[in-house]
Amino acid sequence: MKKILTTIIILIIVISCKEDDTVSCIICNSSQTISFEVCEESNGNASVNGESTEILYAIYIADLEAAGATCVN
Repeated sequence: MKKILTTIIILIIVISCKEDDTVSCIICNSSQTISFEVCEESNGNASVNGESTEILYAIYIADLEAAGATCVN
């Protein structure tokens, strides 16, 4: 019984420590561009229409909005 319990606990720890691969996306647009999708990748960087920007998502969105873009879910 102890071996089964130990195995279950180890599996729970391994599963809970798995890297989160969740990607969240929003749609942005501005007067100079057509609508485009900006996503926050699991590494924290932004990607635009599937292409990595190598820039942190929060910084990328802040810069877009400072330049006049509007971003919504």
